[in-house]
Amino acid sequence: MASVVDICNGALNQLGASTILSLTEDSKNARLCNARYTQVRDSLFRSHPWNCLIKRVELAKDTETPSWGFSYQFTLPADCLRVLTILNYDYDYKIEGRKIVANHGTVKIQYVSRVTDPNQYDELLRETISSALAADIAYAVTSSNPVASNMYNLFQDKLKEARFVDATEGYNTNPDNGQADVVGVSSFINARY
Repeated sequence: MASVVDICNGALNQLGASTILSLTEDSKNARLCNARYTQVRDSLFRSHPWNCLIKRVELAKDTETPSWGFSYQFTLPADCLRVLTILNYDYDYKIEGRKIVANHGTVKIQYVSRVTDPNQYDELLRETISSALAADIAYAVTSSNPVASNMYNLFQDKLKEARFVDATEGYNTNPDNGQADVVGVSSFINARY
């Protein structure tokens, strides 16, 4: 069973540092991991449409409406880190803060969610979070620029591998099913012929 402490210890092991038993223990490494883990994890989650983090939902219309411009507004789910797709959107919409404003009364979205249980993550994603955290805290732990640089390079390699494997799982050509894996031909592209 994976845990946040396991991910943090993976980062600390990459740095050759002492591991921790909990995020709340009184040690420099625990304080660093506790301070940086959530921000590093969420920014990594936001950077790619990870399959293990994707959710679909139909949003309920808010009772309040935008003061001008659009007719309706919808509140994004609390765990939404990034909207990937809005189904059947051939009309204008905009994401403003934690709201979607639109002129249509229904909105179905596919989004990257904030999942806090590491057991729900793909193994390569867990390894990438460890590497990202190691790169983030490397200088604070080791006081070494070369180590920090090496950790950043290792993180980039793990990120590339994890994104590749994640992106090659499944294939969707129909935009009505969510984010499509093909680029549609538009009249703009065909205009040159």
